[in-house]
Amino acid sequence: MTSIAATLAPVIRLFLKEHGRTLLLGALLSAVTVLAGIALLGLSGWFIAATAFAGLTVATATTFDVFAPSAGIRLLAIGRTAARYSERVVTHDATLRVLASLREQLFRGWARPGAAALLRRRPARLLFRLTADIDALDALYLRVLIPAVVAILSALLVGLMLGFLHPLFGAVVAGWLIVSGLAIPSVAGRLALKPARRRAHAIEALRARTIDLVAGQTDLLMVGRLGAQRAAIVEADCRLVQADDALNRIDGAATAAFGFAATILLTGSLLAVTALCEAGTISTPVAVLGLLTALAATEPFAALRRGALELGRTLLAARRVTPSLAVDEATAQIPSPPEGVDVALTHVFARHPSAARPALCDVTLSIVAGERLALVGASGAGKSTLLSLIAGELAPESGTLLCRKATTLTQRTELFQDTLRDNLRLAASQADDEALRNALAAAGLGPTVEALPNGLDTELGEGGLGLSGGQSRRLALARVFLRDTPLWLVDEPTDGLDAETAFDVLSRLDARARGVTLVIATHIRREANLADRIVVLDRGRVVAAVRRGTAEFDDALARLRPD
Repeated sequence: MTSIAATLAPVIRLFLKEHGRTLLLGALLSAVTVLAGIALLGLSGWFIAATAFAGLTVATATTFDVFAPSAGIRLLAIGRTAARYSERVVTHDATLRVLASLREQLFRGWARPGAAALLRRRPARLLFRLTADIDALDALYLRVLIPAVVAILSALLVGLMLGFLHPLFGAVVAGWLIVSGLAIPSVAGRLALKPARRRAHAIEALRARTIDLVAGQTDLLMVGRLGAQRAAIVEADCRLVQADDALNRIDGAATAAFGFAATILLTGSLLAVTALCEAGTISTPVAVLGLLTALAATEPFAALRRGALELGRTLLAARRVTPSLAVDEATAQIPSPPEGVDVALTHVFARHPSAARPALCDVTLSIVAGERLALVGASGAGKSTLLSLIAGELAPESGTLLCRKATTLTQRTELFQDTLRDNLRLAASQADDEALRNALAAAGLGPTVEALPNGLDTELGEGGLGLSGGQSRRLALARVFLRDTPLWLVDEPTDGLDAETAFDVLSRLDARARGVTLVIATHIRREANLADRIVVLDRGRVVAAVRRGTAEFDDALARLRPD
């Protein structure tokens, strides 16, 4: 139980921090709904019994007040309906807001160094975190916390009310409700932990393997693994069916246990009110009220059954999501270097997660403000790793890194299924249309966008579908131009482009980079030719650094891939 509380505590704290008042209001409305239902059933039973006994004689029939109980019943019925509606609106609105906050916190967690690279290796896991894991946490509030609080509160109030009939009767009913009502869901939750976790893992595997089959069926067919992939999907589906079967059996047993507990309560209450009635302590209508009140008090505890069955899934989701929520943003900030210097690395070692050896070894490098530097070397030499380190996407293993705020143009152009305007505003969310058009014009995409029927409102397909490779690269370049940072990190900006487009992109980059520190990772001669200095990397080490105007610079340039 302690481990469960420790797992859920960070999520609960975030719930209360983000929308605590709304969540508490939802719990209060839920309690009012349940208590109004209990009171409605008890009062209705009393009214029917009292009316029947009042009609036995003319004297009591003429003096019996039917209007006050009728008004009370109507008030409780209307109040219960209004409270139920308000409770559903408030609790579901609060839950959706909390889930949105969780997704935001999750994205912030993924912004920490190295997180994006890890998730890129398992995109199905990323999708599952955003959807199933976050959605699983709504059960924590709607099916665990609220029902538990409301059920305990209802049991205490019902016990207090029945205590007016007889103190021992009220105490026994409240004790039985709390003990049996919490014990049954607790046992069911314990038994359901493993099947619920197996179900979550099976759903994740089923989704991931199905996506792999659809997206990679051509590759799977070419290597003769199509049948094996189908078999893997069937295996995941079988695991899902087995987990569902286990959960259904636990659900059935919990339902039977609640029924048995309710029967014992009803039988005991019947015997108790009968004894009190025979002793003359209470009247028959009051006995009916007490009996129906005790019976209605079991309803809130039955709502815990579903939450108990989903507890394993909720705990698994909390364990997966919580590490990404507990990110100290201050640790992600790279200290600034001295004035006049934009980048300073001293004896830096860096290693990719799970890598056997460092990707960068004892790198010492200083880049002054306004300098243009080209990082060259064979594939795997550490060029992109050094850019990731400077950008803050990879944390150094040891050594000192000082760097100013940077903008990165990666090898791969990341475009989303959205408008051109919103794709550009990823770089500057407050930029107006004039600033966007200026950036597009500077990147050489202005006339193309102006010729489109919808202009900046043109919708792109998935991955930027609708633009050519060169146009996509220009759009990415326009995003760089929108960023107000003193340092630009560019990774092979013209790789894959034809010569004419490549030279145009480089000339525009050259024109807009005046006064900006520019670091280019490249193996192409035309890109390195923009640099004032070339730094040669080999197996993660700096092996040479040459400046323009020297023979060594010309030799280093000549060794690169020709245009």
